[in-house]
Amino acid sequence: MSENQNIKPTAAELEILQILWEKSEVTVKEVNEEINKKKYTGYTTTLKTMQIMFDKGLVERKKDGRSHIYSAAIKKEKTQQVLLDKILETAFGGSASKLVMQALGNKKTTKEELQEIKELINKLERDSK
Repeated sequence: MSENQNIKPTAAELEILQILWEKSEVTVKEVNEEINKKKYTGYTTTLKTMQIMFDKGLVERKKDGRSHIYSAAIKKEKTQQVLLDKILETAFGGSASKLVMQALGNKKTTKEELQEIKELINKLERDSK
């Protein structure tokens, strides 16, 4: 995908992208099996969604016999950054601290996650000096 602002996957597309980012190259059948571990989704629904994703430039596909092998056409980190920027601006008025406070207040944070957050804060403080 050439223009990062065009990264606008739906919730269903993000679910498929998560699988592609984890597994690299998969068939529609494999994606559908992964989705069905959490909730039932018909094969044709997964196929149609992935065809739309191909048309949008979110995934790439190559022919392998009678099947198509799909892979993500957009990078996970870039997609997360673009989506986070949109949420930050639209829901939190551009305030990173409000976003972080909301995120930490909504879910149980593990000790390991808190330690990672502390380390990041320490790094950011050192870098800003």
